[in-house]
Amino acid sequence: MPALRKTVFTGQLVWLGVVSDSTQTLRARPIQAAQLTFEGIAGECHGGLTRASCSRMTQQYPKGTAIRNVRQLSVVAQEELEQIAADMGMPQIQPAWLGASMVIRGIPDFSLVPPSSRLVFDSGAAITFDMQNRPCIFPGREIEKDAPGFGPKFKPAAEGRRGVTAWVEREGEIALGAQFSLHIPDQPRWPHQDRAFVAAT
Repeated sequence: MPALRKTVFTGQLVWLGVVSDSTQTLRARPIQAAQLTFEGIAGECHGGLTRASCSRMTQQYPKGTAIRNVRQLSVVAQEELEQIAADMGMPQIQPAWLGASMVIRGIPDFSLVPPSSRLVFDSGAAITFDMQNRPCIFPGREIEKDAPGFGPKFKPAAEGRRGVTAWVEREGEIALGAQFSLHIPDQPRWPHQDRAFVAAT
């Protein structure tokens, strides 16, 4: 029996972007196509086989420790961007403001898809989800530049809708309009998860 199972859910790639230097700005530059390699997308500052651990990882490693890079890509859903915009009272959310690598359409409750799920593109390229991304203040700063007064509204509106971080499992080319299928682990939820979190606090 396969450890990963293809689901009935399929979707489409509707936006691609690259962040060249996140120390200067989180804002992504839109592109039409990308060659996915084991290091991510060429020219993307979040690429590479390894990265320095960040503030999200301080319970595991000292900040700055070299670790495997499973945050090469930031993937968000068009449907969830529309929900965020509605809650913020904005007509739309630009993916560039979020530093998104990909915007996809077609997967319901995308940010809740299990870790280790895959998107397998028709080209054969495939990405693996690390985990749900957490909203932070940096997209709000980009929003504020273009829509003053709306920046602080982003973080609460994006809770649970910020998409996922991912890494390249199989190399290949993707382009706007590319189709993909969703594959998820054939594994039940760990029954001790809630108790584990309580014990760890």
